[in-house]
Amino acid sequence: MSELRHHTIGLTDDDVLKMYETMLLARMIDERMWLLNRAGKIAFVISCQGQEAAQVGAAMALNNEKDYVLPYYRDMGVVLQFGMTPKELMLSGFAKKEDPNSAGRQMPGHFGQRKNRIVTGSSPVTTQVPHAVGFGLAAKMKKEDFVAFTTFGEGSSNQGDFHEGINFASVHDLPVIFMCENNKYAISVPLDKQLNIENVSDRAVGYGIHGESVDGNDPLAVYEAVSKARERALNGGGPSLIETVSYRLTPHSSDDDDSVYRAKEEVEAAKKIDSIHTFGSYLKETGVLSDEKEEEIRARLRREIDEATDYAEKAPYAEAESLMDYVYGEE
Repeated sequence: MSELRHHTIGLTDDDVLKMYETMLLARMIDERMWLLNRAGKIAFVISCQGQEAAQVGAAMALNNEKDYVLPYYRDMGVVLQFGMTPKELMLSGFAKKEDPNSAGRQMPGHFGQRKNRIVTGSSPVTTQVPHAVGFGLAAKMKKEDFVAFTTFGEGSSNQGDFHEGINFASVHDLPVIFMCENNKYAISVPLDKQLNIENVSDRAVGYGIHGESVDGNDPLAVYEAVSKARERALNGGGPSLIETVSYRLTPHSSDDDDSVYRAKEEVEAAKKIDSIHTFGSYLKETGVLSDEKEEEIRARLRREIDEATDYAEKAPYAEAESLMDYVYGEE
């Protein structure tokens, strides 16, 4: 019998089952948030659906105890793998006082949690890229063995922050992994109106660094690419630009009507290669997962999400008197 694919890249059966479970958890939290939004209970959702494989595959390839992640707003899979909980994500969705990202001051998707080395992001897109480069510079100056990992959409690869950040990192051989989650749309702008090259990763050659594109619906391919990028970075090989190619299955956000710029048939076609289904099928074919085990996992995650939702809905909002906390320095 030939060796199973996940074994060839150093993952055990338990590892890939955990990978699948985290992908599924991200999907189920996201789906719950859409229901809560449509019920008028939370104000905003910006979705990870269609990108979970890339997010979880990459995050599992990192050292979850040492590395720093600077995620972009869709990266629920990344932050779950790095230790954020469904309860904490729901507290953010409901904008409650206990929200670890911003104490209810920011929209969902502005992830930040110091204890898990999730570096706070901001609303302007791509600002996390030069910040990640700063963390890479710190690692090199302090001679510490961690990498900075940052993500962004393909639309962000057209911003000045991307080019300035990646250029600085390449010149100084910094341990930074740049991962572009290409989901084919920058809000309503399709890929062919954003780029005049075939792959975002083709831009790596202009900076003299490693670049590659992988199937963003295949968490094992992403895991392998990011693992090698991390190894290169820690061995002085400098940064890498990894492009994961997938598809955004939802509108840009809960305030977007995607029917005005893409056909329903296009979205339905993408759902047929959705990683939740394709990776689940792979696990069943290899004997790692069964229908019974899958339902057991789904039932357990539903209970966890139910508890998180109930807790967050009942949790208090921040007091009005705290409005200026963390805005101005205090004596």
